[in-house]
Amino acid sequence: QVQLVESGGGLVQAGGSLRLSCAASGRTSSIADMAWFRQAPGKEREFVGNINWSSGWRVTADSVKGRFTISRDDAKNTVYLQMNSLKPDDTAVYYCVARSTSASNYAYWGQGTQVTVSS
Repeated sequence: QVQLVESGGGLVQAGGSLRLSCAASGRTSSIADMAWFRQAPGKEREFVGNINWSSGWRVTADSVKGRFTISRDDAKNTVYLQMNSLKPDDTAVYYCVARSTSASNYAYWGQGTQVTVSS
């Protein structure tokens, strides 16, 4: 099992920045990649980006490309989502997720952290 704990959400004005953190614990050696999803009220869940745990290869959604950056700290088993130039449309609950090497889906989810961008 893998446990994920997010932090760093909050209220920010448009144009501002936030950095979300996701600390993984438990069987972290089984993690293949970690990702961020978000869900705004009344909207479907949206993929934000992911990072391969061993290679560091990253994929970022077009909607946030150039503004959001995913990174990791192996020593801390932590993944970060640096969010710059935030827009009101970025308002959502952000979830950190993990996929194990033996699975094809993201089975592990954090509790979510609220990000609110005011105009």
